[in-house]
Amino acid sequence: MQYSSDEKAADRATHVEHTGSRRTSVANEGFNRRNSLADGGRRNSLSKNFDSANIAMVLNDKTHVEISDDVMDDSNIDNIAVSWFVWLVAATASIAGALFGYDTGIISAVLVYLGTDLGGGRETTSSEKEAITALCSAGAFVGAIIAGLTADKYGRKIAIYVGCVLFTIGAVLQGASYSIAQMCVGRLIVGFGVGSAAMVVPLYIAEIAPTKVRGKLIGLNNMSITGGQVISYGIGAAFAHVDDGWRYMVGLGAVPAILLACLLPFCPESPRQLVFHGRLQEAESVLLKIYKGASVDQVRVKVALIAAACEEVKELNAGSRWQKVVQLHTNPAYFRALFCACGLMVISQMSGFNTLMYYSSTLFALVGFSNPVAVGLVVAGTNFVMTWVNMMTVDPIGRRRVLVSTVWGMSAGLLAVAIAFSFIPVNTETLELEATSVSAPAIVVLVFIIWFVFFYGVSVGNTAWMSTDFFPMEVRAIGTMWLTCACWGSNIIVSSTFLSMMKAMTPSGAFGFYAAICGLGWVWIIVFYPEVSGLTLEEIADVFKSKNPVKFARNLRRERKDEIKERMKTMEKSIPAGH
Repeated sequence: MQYSSDEKAADRATHVEHTGSRRTSVANEGFNRRNSLADGGRRNSLSKNFDSANIAMVLNDKTHVEISDDVMDDSNIDNIAVSWFVWLVAATASIAGALFGYDTGIISAVLVYLGTDLGGGRETTSSEKEAITALCSAGAFVGAIIAGLTADKYGRKIAIYVGCVLFTIGAVLQGASYSIAQMCVGRLIVGFGVGSAAMVVPLYIAEIAPTKVRGKLIGLNNMSITGGQVISYGIGAAFAHVDDGWRYMVGLGAVPAILLACLLPFCPESPRQLVFHGRLQEAESVLLKIYKGASVDQVRVKVALIAAACEEVKELNAGSRWQKVVQLHTNPAYFRALFCACGLMVISQMSGFNTLMYYSSTLFALVGFSNPVAVGLVVAGTNFVMTWVNMMTVDPIGRRRVLVSTVWGMSAGLLAVAIAFSFIPVNTETLELEATSVSAPAIVVLVFIIWFVFFYGVSVGNTAWMSTDFFPMEVRAIGTMWLTCACWGSNIIVSSTFLSMMKAMTPSGAFGFYAAICGLGWVWIIVFYPEVSGLTLEEIADVFKSKNPVKFARNLRRERKDEIKERMKTMEKSIPAGH
């Protein structure tokens, strides 16, 4: 970061002044803005007011920064083009997402090829396979809680480093397993890493991302998750006929973890975390890299806004972590955010998709396909492509509109799968096919599973992880922890019961059950899930202060569009004729 001699002198002082200018407190401006919105008042060019106002903040009673009225209306830092640095940092952090996808996806192939390697000469039973699968989800549940409780105190990067260590240790333990117990321990440790990555990485990306690309950058992490799943199926197919090939499948999970640990030193800490801990100059340096071409004044305006929010957060965070958890459930605005974020996450997990992720190879072997891992790769590939579609459309179209337009297709696809299974002869005691060839109903099962994944990938599969920005900063880490716990709690239910459900309810009954959940989930989205695409983190907090977040968000976005139209008309009038 380069400064002029005057700016260096200003940085050494604890008070930066521009004489003859009006000075306004950002904290007061923020409170007034939120109160006016909460009371239903119109938004009067908020970004313009912030950028043109003289900004004052006090951080830890040590630093006082003021910006003069000379900052022009068009200096809003969010109008600046997003730098390549942001994409590189998000892509690096998303390696943890790829590990998440890889370690949850590879088990599908491993279960098919374990044979007698862990049973001392006997085949691994269905209940043991469920335990091996579910322990990763259980570990992820615990890992998410630990990461959520420590992310604010130690920073986002530390939690990602810890995840790298856990991924590596777990991969080695699994690859060297010769007993069910050792394999379960390895899966549990990998689960700790998965939970940590699932909780921290979306949070970290949301805090470094400029408003206009936040959805895309969080979507990049989700693409990495589905990309990791595709890679896991590809490696599963590659090592399918290699002696002890499953050991290579799980052991290779250590490679990207080591790569991520080597790249993390080049990634900055979240600017909001830096400001929160009083490291203002570091935050300015990071913001100058994120907003390439921004002026020092623009960066200081951004830091001042973040600092004002941090001061408010510190006042609210005077209590313990347990008090934060209590606030999350007793403060109406926080609880609405929690209800919407966790509700969508539970829908995404209980939809039945993870039965395909964990058991697709088993499922396709059940209906008669000779190379079930390769068939599963088609499913994973479809999910990857549709996640990319979601990432590219969610910001311009809107999260809510995408969800309302697509979630119905998940229910329709699973209903068709349930009907097709009623024509496939399956022994529900052994879950073995009572036929020798791939039948027409089996082809229908494959087609409509791909149909289901098509709609899942473009809707809840990606969007559910974007809800980390629902939570205000004072409860964002705890809220994201809860969001991730909702993911893995429901995931544990699915992964530990699917094979048992197939036996008890028949395959048709099991998929009919998931179809019903998807249908109810679609109705829930229509009623409760607000549109927050294009809103700043502070504006999203205002949305959930309303008793009707869906309606409030709709009105807020309409007012913003009207405001933009008015600005465009004003600009057109100000341009002389002939220019």
